[in-house]
Formats: sequence, C-alpha cells, structure tokens
Amino acid sequence: MHVTLFGAANEVTGSCYLLRSETARILVDCGMFQGSERLELQNRIPAQLGPKTVDAVLLTHGHLDHCGRLPLLTKGGFAGPIFATEGTAAIAKLILSDAAKIEEEDTARENRQRKKDHLPLIKPVFRLRDVEQVCRQFQIINYNHWFDVTHGVKAQFVEAGHILGSSSILLDVSENETSKRLVFSGDLGRFDAPIMCDPLPPEHADIVFLESTYGDRNHPPLAKTLEEFESELKAAIARKGKILIPTFAVGRTQQILYQIAAMIRRGAIAALPIYLDSPMAIAATELYAKHIIFMDEEAQNLQLTGQLETDLTTLKTCQTAEESKALNNIEGPCIILAGAGMCNAGRILHHLLRNLNSPETLVVIVGYQAKGSIGRDLIEGATQVKILGETVRVRATVRGIGGFSAHADQKDLLRWLKPCTTTPPKVVLTHGESHAIDQLAYAIKKEFDISCLKPKQGETLQF
Repeated sequence: MHVTLFGAANEVTGSCYLLRSETARILVDCGMFQGSERLELQNRIPAQLGPKTVDAVLLTHGHLDHCGRLPLLTKGGFAGPIFATEGTAAIAKLILSDAAKIEEEDTARENRQRKKDHLPLIKPVFRLRDVEQVCRQFQIINYNHWFDVTHGVKAQFVEAGHILGSSSILLDVSENETSKRLVFSGDLGRFDAPIMCDPLPPEHADIVFLESTYGDRNHPPLAKTLEEFESELKAAIARKGKILIPTFAVGRTQQILYQIAAMIRRGAIAALPIYLDSPMAIAATELYAKHIIFMDEEAQNLQLTGQLETDLTTLKTCQTAEESKALNNIEGPCIILAGAGMCNAGRILHHLLRNLNSPETLVVIVGYQAKGSIGRDLIEGATQVKILGETVRVRATVRGIGGFSAHADQKDLLRWLKPCTTTPPKVVLTHGESHAIDQLAYAIKKEFDISCLKPKQGETLQF
C-alpha cells in the first residue's frame, strides 16, 4: 500500500493523506493551508490526487486545516461518503459555511476593484452551495465502532481529546492476504485537561501517522498557565485597559470562557464586561452546549446545573458588524474575544488596529501562530505590524500563554504513543514545523528506540 501526503508535511496546516491499496483509494482529511500567503496559494486539489477516483474520505475533526478543501474535492468530482463523528460533522459544517461566506465576500470586494481597474473578474474558490454538497455526503459514525469503508478497508473513530468530535482513526487495510493497521492520530488533545475527555491511545499499530505541532516542547502546567493568565488580567483591569484575546472559534473560545468563569466564580477577578465578537464562536459555543455528552464530567455538571451561565452573566454576544463596531466606543476594563485565532482575518483585526497603539491594552495570544501570521509577529516582539493596509505601532502589552493549547505537547504525544510500542510500529511524523518534528523524532528514538519517518510535501510512502 502507499500513502501520499498532500499537506501537513513539515507544515502544521493542510492535513491530507491519500491511502492507496490494491482495492481502495481513501483520503484521511482534506484540509486548508493557513498562515502565510505562500501556504494559502497551495489551497487546491492536486491533479494527481484524482477526486473522481477516491472511494471515501475519513475526517479526523472539523478544523479548517483538516476539512477546508472538501468543497474543492466535491467540485472536482468526488461523490463518495465522508465519514465523520456527529460532533465533527456539525463543526465542519459551521466552519466551512463561515469560510464560504468570507470567500464570497472577499471575492465580491476584489471584483469591485477589478471592475474599476478594467481587470478580469475572479470567482470564489468555493461557495456556500459547495459546502451544502459536502454536508450531503457526510455519514455519521459513532466512536469505538468498526465499520466498512470500502472493499478491504475497515475503520474506527476513537476519542482524540482535541475539540468536539475530534478523532484518531484506526484503519485495518487488507491486501495480498495480509492486513495492516494504520493509525492516524489527527490532532491530539492534552491529557487531564478541562472540558474534553482524554485522548484514547492505540494499543496496537503497524504504522502510526503522528501529529507533532508541539513536538519540540512541553506546555507549562495548567495551574501555572492560569496563574499567569489571572495575573495579566488583573494588571490590565487595574489600568482599565481593553483585553483582546484572538481566539479560534472552536475549542479555544470555549476553554477561555470556561477559565474566566472559574476566576469569577472564586472571586479572583470581579465580574466585568465580556464580549464574544464572533458569530462562528457563538454558534460553536451553542454546539458544545448541545453535545455535552462528549465533554468531561466536570464540564457536564457546570452546564447541567446552570452554574456556567451564572458565572458569565456579563457575557454579551456580538452577532452583527454594527455590534462589533460599537465596541470601539466602549472603555475598559473589558474582555473582547474575537477571531481569527492567528490574527490573519476576522474582527480581531479591527480591534488590533484601534487598540495596539495603546499602552493600556493587553493582547493575550492563546493558540498556535503559523509563520507569516500577524499573531506570530506579535508574540515574537514586533514593534509594528501591518493590519488592513495600515502600519500600526505596537505599544500594547502582548503576552503569549501557550498552556491553553488544545494540542498535546511532547510529553502527551509520548504518553499517547507508548501503549503501541511493545511491538514497535513504523512512526511517521507530520503536522508540525521541521524543528518540532526533529525534536519529537529525537525523543521517540530515545524513549522507544524507534526511528521516525519525516516525509516531505507530495512524498509517497510505501508499506
């Protein structure tokens, strides 16, 4: 069998694996590249992938870097099933619909200018109708249930602990009268973290495709992270500053709100105005509330008893652009959570544009920032950044707090891999920058005496 990587090879985004056996052609994920313009130019379906020849897609979770090219795949002729958990299908629909809306709006804006300049008009990469087609092809699969994907291939989704519905995928592939088990980790969450259940490690595998986003580091303990977060919030509140938190709509927003609620509940900070300025984050938060069966016990109890709602009585949601613009006129202290999480799009750009030049402002970066993103520039100490065509001086306090990450760190990745190393599998490291991959490969070699494969973009591995 062969596996070709059409994304997330020495890169964090664009996850897309094509598995080819004697009887099957299956995709695991079909995600968008995100971050720099160089990466985003790769958001297409390579001709050699052959959408019309793909039998099925298995989706690990609904983040855009794992599902964002599905509309392009179906436009290219893929008509087969897209297998996913209930939570993943719901999140993917939400995220893809938002991406289509942004794509259509950006294209319309570009075409207005092109018309003035007498240039050819362009078309959106995909539209909402393309997302609707993707959703029609979803087939919902329960966790821990083996099912037939196509001839010679069985699969099972197991908890990955990353976001709502996230999964690792076990594939049993039969050919030449033998069977091999492939495990695709997907994005793994952290062990012993709030809200989500722990990821479920595989007990056996012949080949493991392991993410390595934070393979080069260990996150600080959650208690230390919360202590730092609380300290920064208190300082900003004391100077009556606006607190800007660029957040990913799915997963990170819910986690940050959960922790702010806990601080208010125990009196660590006084209740203050909190604005959730992201229609997608609002919708995602509602989805989490509807699917509490997939949360850990504490999160379920807080939701069922109404305690979380009581803690967040000062939370206001901003659905419309007018409501978002109105935040320009309010004074601190207040907390504004807005997307996009890497500060590369969305309403957070407008808040940064108006507030980065103020020494009272606090910007808290709570997620991974890809190379080339404004968020990456900010946490690396840029003294000025360009936002929406304007150069802005950075006088605000910028703090990167990595302990909120919903990604497993090196320690978690080793813990997840360990149960299946009694009979050592082949380990393929993906979904990480080269330094993170190299450091994780070193740790795996030291811990388990396994030499890892580190494929490049477009490379085909034979097993």
